[in-house]
Amino acid sequence: MLCYAPSGAASGETRAALTPASAATFVQLGLAVHAAPGVGLAAGHADDEYRAAGVVLRDDEDAALAEADLVIRTGKPTAESVARMKRGAVHVSFLDPFNEPELLASFAAAGVSAVSLEMIPRTTLAQKMDALSSQASLAGYVAVIQAAARLGRILPMMMTPAGTLMPSRVFVIGAGVAGLQAIATAKRLGARVEAFDTRPVVEEQVRSLGAKFIKIDLGETGQTSGGYAQALTPEQIARQQAGMAKVCAQSDIVITTAKLFGRKAPVLLTHAMLAGMKAGSVVVDLAIDSGGNVEGSVPGRDVTTPNGVLILGAAGLERLVPAHASQVFAANIAAWVTHFWDAGAKALRLDPADEILKGCLLTRDGAVVHPQFVSKPAA
Repeated sequence: MLCYAPSGAASGETRAALTPASAATFVQLGLAVHAAPGVGLAAGHADDEYRAAGVVLRDDEDAALAEADLVIRTGKPTAESVARMKRGAVHVSFLDPFNEPELLASFAAAGVSAVSLEMIPRTTLAQKMDALSSQASLAGYVAVIQAAARLGRILPMMMTPAGTLMPSRVFVIGAGVAGLQAIATAKRLGARVEAFDTRPVVEEQVRSLGAKFIKIDLGETGQTSGGYAQALTPEQIARQQAGMAKVCAQSDIVITTAKLFGRKAPVLLTHAMLAGMKAGSVVVDLAIDSGGNVEGSVPGRDVTTPNGVLILGAAGLERLVPAHASQVFAANIAAWVTHFWDAGAKALRLDPADEILKGCLLTRDGAVVHPQFVSKPAA
């Protein structure tokens, strides 16, 4: 069975879906592993490292796609790339399925089994395959580092002969994987950290990291079976914004992390709230690539408000640490492949009854098969 890893460099991707370590795992399983030259350069892996792990590097991507039984990459392929794939092949990557119906149709038309890493169930068995969490954790870390670098003041308290420098105040909105890592990083750097989440159940986790949990009475809230925050009503959002405004006004850094899987991110910081913040404070919108939590945030561009608040516009912050992002991402994929590997047949065995596969397999045998994406007949 042939596994192929294309390069994402042309699209600006710094992460690699295949590392020398994961390639060695595949070779031990019995796969023939091919990859594009330079597939791991941005992540710090030279081509010779891949060759030493048993990888064949080849320039002809069209031919490689036509031969590969398994294609792994970080992000979405083009429809043209899907059309060049071998019928019956398996493709594994992030696919943004809720926003890509045409891409799913392309996979179905090509007879390719498309696996969406976003749809991996959040269960104990699938934990090692959870690429969303592994990447979100890194994004939370980088958010604090990026904000601290642009703040213009230090994060920890410092005693100097000229007086005491008070610690900066960091407010993290959303205590999921990214938020908790942001809290932990800011605390390690010595900041005074506060956090808010609509799910009361995460208060203990926030407090265990040394941060103060901000309580705002929103009425009935909760989380989905997948661990995501449930969408709030317009009235709850208004109460949340009012409760957060005072905290934002006192904060030097505000990091928003609220995403609703498959839906546009909720607006948490309004223009009015930003207008109440201090000049020189920094906002990082980790949901900027899914609609944004901050009014006025622009993907790919930093924005300074009229009152001097800097809103950072970088999306996909995990790409700024490609060595570690690639290490864990490639390990997530290797765990998925290992789980479905049939050692006797030396091939993937995609059992339709497998709970993990039920969650992440979108297309198979020329059709869209995931119930959340199957077109419903018109009434």
